Amino acid sequence: MRNLIAFLLRFQGVMLFVLLEVVSLFLFVTNSSYQRAAFFNSANAYAGAVLARRTQITDYFRLDELNRQLLADNARLRQQLYPPDFTRREADSLPVGRDTLGNIIYRHLRPDPGQALAATTTVPGLVQNTKLKKPSALARPDTLLLGGAKLATRDVEYPLVAARVLNNSLRAVDNYLTLNVGTADGVQPGLGVVSAAGVVGQVKSASAHYATVFSLLHSKMAVAAKIKRDGTFGSVKWPGDDYSHALLDYIPRQNRLVRGDTVVTSGYNAVYPEGVFVGTVESFVKEPDKNFWTVRLRLGVDFSRLTYVYVVHNRPRTERDSLETALTAPEPAPVKAPAKQPTRPNR
Repeated sequence: MRNLIAFLLRFQGVMLFVLLEVVSLFLFVTNSSYQRAAFFNSANAYAGAVLARRTQITDYFRLDELNRQLLADNARLRQQLYPPDFTRREADSLPVGRDTLGNIIYRHLRPDPGQALAATTTVPGLVQNTKLKKPSALARPDTLLLGGAKLATRDVEYPLVAARVLNNSLRAVDNYLTLNVGTADGVQPGLGVVSAAGVVGQVKSASAHYATVFSLLHSKMAVAAKIKRDGTFGSVKWPGDDYSHALLDYIPRQNRLVRGDTVVTSGYNAVYPEGVFVGTVESFVKEPDKNFWTVRLRLGVDFSRLTYVYVVHNRPRTERDSLETALTAPEPAPVKAPAKQPTRPNR
């Protein structure tokens, strides 16, 4: 104890200088918007480089676990490619009119992609009219099923950016993620982040090669959602306790709820496409002093095992934001016409 006191007395000037420097730097950064933005962008770049190196080391010892996770994701995606049983009950052709002889003409709904298209055929027993088309007419854009929503992956103007999670916090009230993509990859603040299991968060800031993300486990994060069964709209928020659960607010008490109901994004906030999976209803209670249900959701994303995510560009967001900004902007004050000068009579 005596040595500690002697050490503090010996270096009290240096420690006081360091403390004042830290306080002055904090005040300088927090009171200037430009310096605050520059500081966080620089911090993202340096922290991202350190976290990337740390992730490379930890991933080397987690290869077996990552392979099992990738196999499970591939199995789930392959299962979504299989057509459901009821698709075979659809008619393979529909009547579209009659030919010159009065025979009914049918159009095939599901032509064979490996063969030429039979555009029309007549009723059995008569001559078939066949029209050939180029195989390219059958081509469809590749898609990914993310959280149950189908998103195009070959749209140049609105790319889907794949990213690796470098850092992920779970225990704080406001949790963040760090991704290994940035402005060089087309990532900008405000974009939505999803995974194969559902909604993950929203981009907060981005440097050239790294980005920080508001996790869904954030006190200020709210996702516009709806119950898929009946279309009831609500808002998903994290209560701050369990990283596997969230609350669905603003569901009226007169609505009927069912355990296991699917909750997806509604598309109201223009951050996420409509229909991306959020979670399932686990429990709900009526409180006497509220007009809404207290609904508890089990989130679709397991944030404790989150490894790969996708940054999505919502197509109508730019147009919608500009229109809503113009709608809420104050109206310009009317311009008063200049007063007319009295004319003098000619003499």
